[in-house]
Amino acid sequence: MGWNSWNSFATTITEAQALETARIMAAKLLPAGYDVFTIDIQWYEPDASSYAYSAKPMPTMDANGRVLPAPNRFPSAANGQGFAALAAKVHALGLRFGIHVMRGIPRLAVELNLPVLGTPYRARDIADVTSICAWNPDMYGVDMRKPGAQAYYDSVYAQYARWGVDFVKVDDMSRPYDAHAPEIEAVARAIERSGRPMILSLSPGETPLVRADHVRRHAEMWRIADDFWDEWPQLEAQFTRLENWSPYAGNGRWPDGDMLPLGRLALGARDTRFTPDEQRTLMTLWSIARSPLIMGGDLRHLDAATLALLTNPEVIAVNQASSDNRPHYLEDGTRIWSAAAPGRGYYVALFNTSKAERRVALPLDRLGIAGAANVRDLWARVPLGPMRGVVATEVSAHGAALLKVATDN
Repeated sequence: MGWNSWNSFATTITEAQALETARIMAAKLLPAGYDVFTIDIQWYEPDASSYAYSAKPMPTMDANGRVLPAPNRFPSAANGQGFAALAAKVHALGLRFGIHVMRGIPRLAVELNLPVLGTPYRARDIADVTSICAWNPDMYGVDMRKPGAQAYYDSVYAQYARWGVDFVKVDDMSRPYDAHAPEIEAVARAIERSGRPMILSLSPGETPLVRADHVRRHAEMWRIADDFWDEWPQLEAQFTRLENWSPYAGNGRWPDGDMLPLGRLALGARDTRFTPDEQRTLMTLWSIARSPLIMGGDLRHLDAATLALLTNPEVIAVNQASSDNRPHYLEDGTRIWSAAAPGRGYYVALFNTSKAERRVALPLDRLGIAGAANVRDLWARVPLGPMRGVVATEVSAHGAALLKVATDN
């Protein structure tokens, strides 16, 4: 659970904006469990300005080709200090500190042929200049067959450990997956060698389902789709992806539906396009599927309705503590999930993906319940009383209900 700067700041966040946001996060979201504060892409780019990327990036680097925060945007990073001071302030607020990085080595480091720290090798010795990101010009891939390649990644993550980084979102990794698998393994190895625990999040998707075993061995999170934004067709498509990935969620390993594009977005240009019903569907689906809850909207403009949506403790409990989360395929135009609740009882999520209100139901015998059960509405946080034979409710178009079902015995 946490916050990420991409949906609201694109490439542009500054130290002042980061600290302002972190303080709001600590005050308003941390009590509900949101504790990972992440600065997304191109914090090392002095002239980053939008969702577009410079064709000829000039990243801030050290003498060994490792990116550093641009000091014009992050003044405390001057003189090679990196994110250490900012991370310390974020930690002091009770939050964990995360960064986004791209796979590989800076193209500028290769152009300058900088040395790989602690080795006789240089950037051109380890770079694969044919391995480039289709949408970002910052990096070349690292050829893990070359001497010095692992040493480069080790040096990068040792530096992140010194800064106090707790979470690393590594982009341009999950596709094409097999081409990048050696670098996935290299990053996981570098984190282990760094001596500091860091959550490894792989991006973008779609991570191929047939590589589930490999990705679970090397990362804590992996994206199941390309960038997710506030459009109903994208949300509807996530149902199938999360259903397919449901057997692989748990034990500290999480298929990632991506950030929550809620509230103020896109450099302040607009608020979320999701309707209130669709916003509830988003939070319900991410919770019952146990996808990470990473808020993407600008917390400086956090309104009461969005805050309530994000912090309902009974909904968050489903995301954080349910088990045996599984879909049920019963009727066109609906999606239904169930999960075991801690102790006893079950959670049931009823979704209406059609364009008109309808009754959505799950037979109680699908949960192993014969007869009646007591039902509680987790969004409203009120009891609905006993239901017999089925757990059911009327659900708005594109809406959702999240219920707890329990028997007396």
